[in-house]
Amino acid sequence: MKKIKKHFNLFADIKTLIEQSKQQVAIVVNSSMTMLYWQIGDRIKNDILQNKRAEYGQEIIKQLSVNLTEQYGKGWSEKHLRHCLRIAETFPDFQIVSTLWRQLSWSHIKAILYIEDELKREFYIEMCKLERWSVRVLENRINSMLYERTAISKKPEETIKHDLELLKNEHRLTPDLVFRDPYFLDFLGLRDKYSEKDLETAIIVELQSFIIEFGSDFAFMDRQKRISVDNEDYYLDLLFYHRRLKCLVAIELKLGKFQAAHKGQMELYLRWLDKNMKIEGENTPIGLILCAGKSDEHIELLQLENNNIKVADYFTQLPEKQLFEQKLRTAIEIAKQRLEDKQ
Repeated sequence: MKKIKKHFNLFADIKTLIEQSKQQVAIVVNSSMTMLYWQIGDRIKNDILQNKRAEYGQEIIKQLSVNLTEQYGKGWSEKHLRHCLRIAETFPDFQIVSTLWRQLSWSHIKAILYIEDELKREFYIEMCKLERWSVRVLENRINSMLYERTAISKKPEETIKHDLELLKNEHRLTPDLVFRDPYFLDFLGLRDKYSEKDLETAIIVELQSFIIEFGSDFAFMDRQKRISVDNEDYYLDLLFYHRRLKCLVAIELKLGKFQAAHKGQMELYLRWLDKNMKIEGENTPIGLILCAGKSDEHIELLQLENNNIKVADYFTQLPEKQLFEQKLRTAIEIAKQRLEDKQ
């Protein structure tokens, strides 16, 4: 029996060594490969810039693809060479890209290469590093316009840069980077008529998908949390804890549009949580009201941000992408204009 146990221990130890070695080799291979692609792209870029003719650029990439494929086989298509050129154009500073390829795979880098907005691109890079997104998750986040749905996208450029610097250098998340509007809850499978209880139950059943949409640092704590005030009971729909923000997050679900009365209800819950559940070292609780519509003017006049309350729409069915993109971009422009008008 002891021999069998010893054998299995030996097998487990060797297996661990092999897996660790594989990971280290994969990291080295990825870094070398990405560095090679950047060097190739940089060389192509310099050659093309010297000629300054667009036709010449197309010709050189096409001919280079033919030559490399003849010499090394598949993998050197015109499309791939354009990816190489793109990484050199996007990250002309060798020091920046040398840091990047140690943290993200070539597939990750390729997914963010064609994001034109530098701050938006930086957001996806830092969030991907922090939450260790797979390539598939990264692509889903980009396609679902995560950046545009976060509060940070509606802030002044200096604020965005500041928050991204905190994220990059100190791994610190601000609420503006965490909370988004709207949320996509299409995975709940709700159609046509449903009650708030149906919505809440569906979230609990699909809790893993719910947390994926909200962010990996959310930890579920309670459902229908009882809050007693002067012998009167209230029930908070959902209670979460956010590890990096180090605070409780109270979530209320509303079927209809946001109403002013919802503010008072959430303020009561937050103050109770602050008094009775917050422990030493934690930050003030944050409230999130999920509703099926809202008025920006209502929210602005009620000054919800001053009370640590956020309001967001949710969709149980995905909207048409083109119209949704336009709506989000318009919302960002309006929000930034309002900030400028206040200054």
